[in-house]
Amino acid sequence: MKKDLISIKDLSVKEIEDIFTLTDALKKDKLKYSQALKGKTLALIFQKPSNRTRVSFSVGMFQLGGLSIYLAPDEINLGVREAIKDVAKTLSRYVDGIVLRTFEHTNVVELAKYADVPVINGLSDLSHPCQGLADLYTIQEKLGRLKGVTLAYVGDGNNVTHSLLYCASKLGVNISVATPKKYEPNKDVVKKAKEFAAISGAKMNLYYSAAEASKNADIIYTDVWTSMGQEKEAMVRKKIFESFQVNKKLVSLAKNGCLIMHCLPAHRGEEITDEVVDSGNSIVFDQAENRLHVQKAILIQLLK
Repeated sequence: MKKDLISIKDLSVKEIEDIFTLTDALKKDKLKYSQALKGKTLALIFQKPSNRTRVSFSVGMFQLGGLSIYLAPDEINLGVREAIKDVAKTLSRYVDGIVLRTFEHTNVVELAKYADVPVINGLSDLSHPCQGLADLYTIQEKLGRLKGVTLAYVGDGNNVTHSLLYCASKLGVNISVATPKKYEPNKDVVKKAKEFAAISGAKMNLYYSAAEASKNADIIYTDVWTSMGQEKEAMVRKKIFESFQVNKKLVSLAKNGCLIMHCLPAHRGEEITDEVVDSGNSIVFDQAENRLHVQKAILIQLLK
């Protein structure tokens, strides 16, 4: 039976740990896996612009001996020019896997339902599983552990927040999320993450204060205040999120040596200041690099 990656919610702790173990191996010896996906082809269907997701999957397939095919928004016009069901069934005859970067989460769910090959969620409005997995892998790599680590997420309760909640709660990472009122993470995601936290022993807290969430944190994580598709809200959000900026003052409330994370792209001077994102404690570009390595592990697990 084929396996998809739609949400971290669907992964077991062992499956996540296996991805991390394989990622370690891939980073240590790239050549050993250079033919792991020889003869395999991956379709990249992108309805949204991308830097890290597109490049990391394309380079990842190349480094594993496979081929990727990029399909821009106008080439398929998913659900408009051609029904999602038909795209899924057709591409399943040509390729060995599909990555979909889309606006609506229902699109990736429907594509996976009708595809006969593995489907990977490259980003939807509800979830960003590859980002969440790369982030937790990076924390483990930097701190040597996950259990008992405290991660503070400050900003919009968006798709990245949801994936962090799922992954942290499953792996025993304490997570504090600070958002303005009416910008909280999805209630169903929070409810499920609390269930995972009860099993792993992780502590999970929601705040309306960036300062409260950041106290004694090992890591402070943020994301843009205005995501793609929300551009009309940019000025309103800028005012509402003003007190949620990750700056030197906020970082001073966390533990000494607190690590700084951001999934990028960053709107410097808005959700994070230059002096923080460029500081010695920033691991922003390490987590960006680890998108490549973690996704290579995911591709091997799903396509081989």
